[in-house]
Amino acid sequence: MTREELLEKVKTSRPAVTVVGLGGAGCNIVTWIADKKLAGGKIIGVNTDASHLSTMTRADRLILLGEKLCKGHGCGGFPERGAEAARENLAEIKEELKDTNLLFLVAGLGGGSGTGAIPVFAQAGREMGALTIACVTIPFTIEMTRREKARDAIKALAESSDSIVVIDNSKLREVAGNLPLKEALSVANALVGSFVKNVTDTITQPSLINLDYADLRAVMERGGIASIGIGEGDGANRVEKSVSQALSTPLLDITDVSSAYGVLIHIVGGEDLTLEEVAVVGEQIMSKVSNTKRVIWGAKVDAGLVGRVRVMAVLTGVTCPFLSGVPKPKPEPAPVIPKEVVKPIRQAMEHIAESYPKETISKAAVFSKEK
Repeated sequence: MTREELLEKVKTSRPAVTVVGLGGAGCNIVTWIADKKLAGGKIIGVNTDASHLSTMTRADRLILLGEKLCKGHGCGGFPERGAEAARENLAEIKEELKDTNLLFLVAGLGGGSGTGAIPVFAQAGREMGALTIACVTIPFTIEMTRREKARDAIKALAESSDSIVVIDNSKLREVAGNLPLKEALSVANALVGSFVKNVTDTITQPSLINLDYADLRAVMERGGIASIGIGEGDGANRVEKSVSQALSTPLLDITDVSSAYGVLIHIVGGEDLTLEEVAVVGEQIMSKVSNTKRVIWGAKVDAGLVGRVRVMAVLTGVTCPFLSGVPKPKPEPAPVIPKEVVKPIRQAMEHIAESYPKETISKAAVFSKEK
């Protein structure tokens, strides 16, 4: 095989990625992703509200759901109307998802369009053979009606998607409680967006990172509910600090970290990040989730993080009180996150939201480990 033939093979074998933003919140998040120049993926904006959808200038494709049913005016916060509107466009949806290998569905649950439509899109994606990952946020605890809608949507998604990455807005209080509401919510959007962008870049840019689609599928396929945790550390024990924070402050309340089905780890450090530190991060997380062999992790260098290490851990196949209705047992005495821990986590989250426009990746490496 010649080099030209090999390069053509690489090009044709690269997985096709589609990112779909559903409803107002979902469209806002994929706009964030588009602004950061998603590599190798198609972005689709979807809504029943024609006015909001018209602002999606960065999307590759727009789908106005339920034109006959909703007439472009939205669905009034009723998920059942959002689902019916999506079914009205089912043929168009399947056409857009044709040949997709990896499908990200992004939405803020609790309203009408995104909440109702996302299970319909997930079912269509699975029928088309795509690895289907839903990335959603759920409302604050005080929004009882909206949280009920979100719970029903997640239960429906569990039947039709491979993994559901969930961020609970209420958990943001622990790490971003002092931020103004708008900035705090933008952090949640940035976390969902950065997860989607990091994974997409990882599997579509072999020149930067050598993590393949098969590895991702092994961790995320049939992974159920997934939770993101983020931590950042500096100084002599920066690796231990970042890992501890990532696992102790997940952005979804989960019952038992050690029961995770799979783990995806993303590590970012400055020019001083060492191979040994990358390996130690993986080993320390593995010691906390020793029941799983499905672990993949990668690392990249960001010149703006000299002296610090940031870890994002995605735990798939976890159980959470939000869905089960069984409260998580509270340890005695109830733990309080120290201010010295909260501050770097909040800084890490803010940095994620701000860093991409100025970020320059100088080198990257990825390792896969299976015990």
